[in-house]
Amino acid sequence: MMFTKGRFVLILVAALLLAFLIRGGVLAQGPLPGSEDDPLVGKSYVDKYIKLEVVNLEAGQCLLADGGAEIILRGGQGRAITSPLGGLADVTQGRDVGSGEVIAANHLLLVPRSDGRGVKAVTDLILLIRGRYWIE
Repeated sequence: MMFTKGRFVLILVAALLLAFLIRGGVLAQGPLPGSEDDPLVGKSYVDKYIKLEVVNLEAGQCLLADGGAEIILRGGQGRAITSPLGGLADVTQGRDVGSGEVIAANHLLLVPRSDGRGVKAVTDLILLIRGRYWIE
């Protein structure tokens, strides 16, 4: 059986396409679930670290948070507690909230380090917080 130039090109293209599809299928599988590259976590772990908790503060109280904590002021008036290394990251506005500044309601604040940053309640406050914190 003789191959013509057209038939040879067609077989070559089909072979390359098949090789590409096989290789793509192997790569698309990704890491094996439960392996070191894709660990499984329990529902309690997810609930503990993903849950946004409602916290009520009385006027004069301070909420201090660990690095990575997220804070949203929902009611009342609060002022930022900062450290010598900086303030709170206002993700909503894209700026740093400095020491003693009034915190805008409904803005997402991130605490960048575990160095005593947080919120002081000027009036009674309602906060949503995700992450570790303590009240003084």
